[in-house]
Amino acid sequence: MDVDVINEGINSLIRAGYYESRDELLDAAFRTMLEVRPTLKTEMAVELYKTEKISLSRAAEISGTSTEGFKNILEQRGIKRIVKAPSNDKIKKGVDLIIG
Repeated sequence: MDVDVINEGINSLIRAGYYESRDELLDAAFRTMLEVRPTLKTEMAVELYKTEKISLSRAAEISGTSTEGFKNILEQRGIKRIVKAPSNDKIKKGVDLIIG
């Protein structure tokens, strides 16, 4: 499809009142795309996880799998999991909470 036709189509739907803004239309289109092609959820989750935009648990949620299932997906693709140590401040707060 021609880019001009797509842009005019978007603008037409907004003018007709189906959507209040371009962002609202794009959000609806994106959600529909993920419903029609659910495997894209996993692809998106893997990429967001690899770039450290989301946590492992959030990636699992987006992909529709368990945390262990998502770990398996990463392993099958040869992607190393990101493990971050807590900050010293967080460790100290935890120790203080336990010791009192």
